[in-house]
Amino acid sequence: MPVVPASTVRKQIAQRQPDPVYLIVGDDDAEMSRLSGEISTLVEDELRAFNSERFYAGERGVTPAAIVEAARTLPMMSDRRVVTVLRAEKLLKPKRRGKAAVEETPEDADAETPTELDVLEAYLRDPSPQTTLVLVASDVDRTRKVYKTLQKQSAIVECWGLRVGRDGRVDLREAARTAEQMVKQAVANAGQQIDPAAARLVAERAGTDIARLRGDVERLLLYTAGSPKITIGDARQIVSAETAQDDWAVTNAIQRRDAREALRQLALALEAGGVSYQILGQLAWFVREKLAATDPRRVPAAIEALFRTDLELKSSGDARVLLERLVVQLCRG
Repeated sequence: MPVVPASTVRKQIAQRQPDPVYLIVGDDDAEMSRLSGEISTLVEDELRAFNSERFYAGERGVTPAAIVEAARTLPMMSDRRVVTVLRAEKLLKPKRRGKAAVEETPEDADAETPTELDVLEAYLRDPSPQTTLVLVASDVDRTRKVYKTLQKQSAIVECWGLRVGRDGRVDLREAARTAEQMVKQAVANAGQQIDPAAARLVAERAGTDIARLRGDVERLLLYTAGSPKITIGDARQIVSAETAQDDWAVTNAIQRRDAREALRQLALALEAGGVSYQILGQLAWFVREKLAATDPRRVPAAIEALFRTDLELKSSGDARVLLERLVVQLCRG
């Protein structure tokens, strides 16, 4: 099936004529969450305990077989059952391991050995007509058989925010125009007006980061609640030195061994939509390149702390707590 816009899915929901399988993929977490939640409304509120199930891929017991079993279960006192799988990238884009995985080509993927995903793939080819299965993923491995089956059998909704598409290509001018329009639309929806220069400033601050854009707009609306018009001065308060994140503020504070400031800057980075793995990568670069040159005695302990944090993040640990602990350890040396 071709990629469908979110508006088409919403029309299907309103008409109560959903497709049996949806794949919602992208980096716009807010829109993806909103759309999957709207699909869940196909089940009446009083019957959701019986006919709505939610899985988190990667958690213990959440296997393709368990998901298929839930999808095959008949609805109770209703004509529809909804099964939602969040973090589905853990199933659809698992981490490859070993030399053979690195060297695998797209042609190799067609000859995959049998895996647990075969159970899910078989369901996709013959889905239950009384169940709507919703897979929500940040990305998918497009070389795998299961994705090729999804292409044929499911409705795919791409929610890439300010990006042009899944391959990462970005037209910066188009992204800026889209971001500015989103700011104006959000303000209009709140019953306010905004100076064009103010909308442009907020859009420029976000760049291509949809999470940061949404966060700044929310703060702007809270800051100007009750005001008929948002001015450039209001926008400057939102993108002031306190909220505009210095990309190297955390590492600069660590280099000074200023744990208090490093933790404050880390909090600002996370609240602005910073991604845990990107922050960890920046800290790793700092240890390898900067710390090794300025204070090599701190490097062995720093590398050990980085390695441990990376493992714990991959084990679905609390990203904020783990990064805060790492920052304190790097400051202590």
